[in-house]
Amino acid sequence: MASFSIEAERPEISPADLASLVESYSALLFRVAHSVLRSRAEAEDVVQEVFLRVLHHRSSLLHVRNTRVWLVRIAWNLALDHKKRIRPDQMDEIFAQSLVARSLPADEALEQAQRMNSVLREMERLPKAERHVLLLSAIEELGTAEIADILERSESAARALLFRARTRLRERLESQGGKR
Repeated sequence: MASFSIEAERPEISPADLASLVESYSALLFRVAHSVLRSRAEAEDVVQEVFLRVLHHRSSLLHVRNTRVWLVRIAWNLALDHKKRIRPDQMDEIFAQSLVARSLPADEALEQAQRMNSVLREMERLPKAERHVLLLSAIEELGTAEIADILERSESAARALLFRARTRLRERLESQGGKR
């Protein structure tokens, strides 16, 4: 975690500290935004907006317990706000392809991308709270304590939501497999 030089009278983030934050967290924040928005351009906009907010609220850094969670929460909320302005049919299949291993032969990569697209479609059908906890866990590989902090829920509530989301998603995918 980055450390910050804070002056006693007026807390400021130095240019070096900001550069350190950008270097340490921009990839994570991009993945968070991209997992919600499924658009590179929109995700990049969110990351830029996060760091603009860091500059604007730099005095808050004094009170931040966990910089990573604080930044992810900002990115998460901004991405959700941006998503409200995007039509569902604008969500591109490129996102599913981006989750597939690049070392696979073309036919396997295509099949895996199609499966991933099915999983993502089913995730979109989950109740909002379950979808959010599953995105943070599965795509971002965050632990339940971090997910709870980001979503401002208790850790036990985050665990319960995650269990329900995984169960419901598995059932839907299994029933989908039986229809083929």
